[in-house]
Amino acid sequence: MTHHRPETLKNAPLGRESAYPENYDAGLLYPIARATNRAPLGIDDTRLPFIGADEWHAFEMSWLNARGKPVVAVARFTLPAESPHLIESKSWKLYLNSFNQTRFASRGDVVQTLTRDLSRAAGESVGVELLGVDDDELMPQRLPGKCLDELDISVDDYTPSASLLSVGEDSVEETLYSHLLKSNCPVTGQPDWGSVLIRYKGPQINHEGLLRYLISYRQHQDFHEHCVEHIFTDLMHHAKPVALLVLARYVRRGGLDISPWRATPGLAPPHPLRLARQ
Repeated sequence: MTHHRPETLKNAPLGRESAYPENYDAGLLYPIARATNRAPLGIDDTRLPFIGADEWHAFEMSWLNARGKPVVAVARFTLPAESPHLIESKSWKLYLNSFNQTRFASRGDVVQTLTRDLSRAAGESVGVELLGVDDDELMPQRLPGKCLDELDISVDDYTPSASLLSVGEDSVEETLYSHLLKSNCPVTGQPDWGSVLIRYKGPQINHEGLLRYLISYRQHQDFHEHCVEHIFTDLMHHAKPVALLVLARYVRRGGLDISPWRATPGLAPPHPLRLARQ
């Protein structure tokens, strides 16, 4: 399959051979406008139909203290959905690696630097936490709710199709999840594996159709954040719930994992939450 580089990624490091930086460089970060991928979904960037955030964990976070001794940590970043830009993952990885041989006077200085640079790239305040590699909150957990993966269904559609969604007459409040989410990088075609949780209140969504719909992303090429917004938009349009949360926990790649969530106001994801595959 031939992969065409979108115009928004014309100068991005993604899919190119890149030298790892030896010195701190905030210029490595590559912002991408969210509006470009939201427009085809009918999402107005100035009037978002959801609240949400993109939560990143960085497992290759290291720097030197004032005496040159290495420090390691796991960084958690929270990028708000209302930020005008997301940040391309490989550029983020290269940026974080530019800290490896850079001296900082304190942990606070590292947090301040990360917050300043990432917020500037995203166009909105980015939350930054530095966790110890043995912290209990990094231990794997399980998604709450009912797993759909054991449903005995036939599947023959591997591109997103909202026509697979249907609802019944009963009104319910339930939490469903699946580990069968897979999409592909829009530039390199590399697989992005994930788990998705859907919590909603409203007409009951047909479980078999929902699982087929989630599996239909299997050959779809898009960023993690846009896949979640696509799922949220389709469910709102076709199931018409009065409340909805869509959360994806994507498998770690290149030392980074990402967990975007989008919800109607009043709903929030289980937090903190990391899965074994992350």
